[in-house]
Amino acid sequence: MGLGLVSAARDVIAGDWPQILGPQRSGIADGEKLAVEYPGGQPGQLWEATIGSGFAGVAVSGESAVLFHRVGDNDTVTAFETSSGKKLWDQGFKTDFLPNIVPDNGPRAIPTIHDGKVYAFAPNGGLYCVDLKTGDTKWQRQTHQDYHAPAGYFGAGSSPLVEGKAVIVNVGGDRDDAGVVAFDLHTGKTIWKSTRDQASYSSPIAATLDGTRHLLCVTRLNFVSLDPVTGAERFRTPFGKRGPTVNAAIPVLMKNQVLLTASYEIGAELLTLHKDRVEVKWEDEVLSSQYTTPILHEGTIYGVDGRQDGGPIKLVCFDPQSRKLYWSNPLSAYATLIAADGKLIVMQTDGIVKLVALNKAEYREIAAARLISGTTRALPALADGRFYVRNENLLRCVKLGR
Repeated sequence: MGLGLVSAARDVIAGDWPQILGPQRSGIADGEKLAVEYPGGQPGQLWEATIGSGFAGVAVSGESAVLFHRVGDNDTVTAFETSSGKKLWDQGFKTDFLPNIVPDNGPRAIPTIHDGKVYAFAPNGGLYCVDLKTGDTKWQRQTHQDYHAPAGYFGAGSSPLVEGKAVIVNVGGDRDDAGVVAFDLHTGKTIWKSTRDQASYSSPIAATLDGTRHLLCVTRLNFVSLDPVTGAERFRTPFGKRGPTVNAAIPVLMKNQVLLTASYEIGAELLTLHKDRVEVKWEDEVLSSQYTTPILHEGTIYGVDGRQDGGPIKLVCFDPQSRKLYWSNPLSAYATLIAADGKLIVMQTDGIVKLVALNKAEYREIAAARLISGTTRALPALADGRFYVRNENLLRCVKLGR
């Protein structure tokens, strides 16, 4: 069987990071070369900008780094020049969103850039399409109002996926068969809606399995495959549990298999995918990741086990077939992952970045430095040697490339 993941941003150029976790939504940056030593022990800062609230990192296309954040009473899409940090444009959309649990009231979902457009999904369900060059609004939808979707614990936080002629969103309209909804790229009109699943914080992916295209979604309590053209359901299997839990990591594809993981005593599952059915190969707590998507490298999984809000946290390396643990190393804080140039960029929430060798034989730390203060919960981005990281009110761009 063959399983192929195709980028939603098919016109992506080398060095771009046009959506969550990069060109393939895998956390892998191809073609990047990383420095292993920093002058004065610190990566060079290229620029920084004061920003609004939110947990969303940037997407990068060409000379534009796009951030979705809240400024005052507006969910705001802002484009910065990648080389200088100069603000190119702002486009704001009124919001009165109030979170249920955390104090932060800004966007959670990284925007998606495709074919000269930016698609941004707000915590109150607002879906916005703006022009990448000018910031002009092309269309907008209020998905939570349209489909009676609950806000969830933290507001909406699943990044939109561009697939074919549609932008597909994990909306969570569980009363209107609008768990997952496809909108026309150019008009925002609804193309199809499917399932009654509530939304998760995991972002969907698309893949081809034996010549058949699948839309793969982790919802609030299930893993679901849909036809990306019609929304017809192909298969599903339970994943997650009721109560104060979150599904947030993106599925990791391995040929005809997929690895899922979540914390909250859920753990991980390895699934074998067929054209119209799915098999659970194993369920285990070998990896319980709160929201970090694991990295697949040469058949080996590298992941962050634990939770940001308490308990031991560790970086683990294991065989996804046998579940053999190659090594485990404690971390002083929760972290997110990017792989590039044979190395793992471990961005801790305390502002410390580590470079770790992608080597299953041993844990080997190559370099470490503090990049920023505060809490760096948002997923970082790596594009053309520039590394983008944000805290509660600051976006910083540093040079990690060589």
